[in-house]
Amino acid sequence: MLLAIAVVIAVAWLLGFTVFHVASGAIHLLLIVALIVAIVHFVQGRRAPL
Repeated sequence: MLLAIAVVIAVAWLLGFTVFHVASGAIHLLLIVALIVAIVHFVQGRRAPL
């Protein structure tokens, strides 16, 4: 789930940065959030079900 969210945010960042030529801090903030979510996903790994 977290990885899917990271991918969606990264794609939104890429589209905003390249297609729409929006040069604001919000676009780069999306990239940072996507990276953090991806890192959290890989650090947590799969947890055993309760």
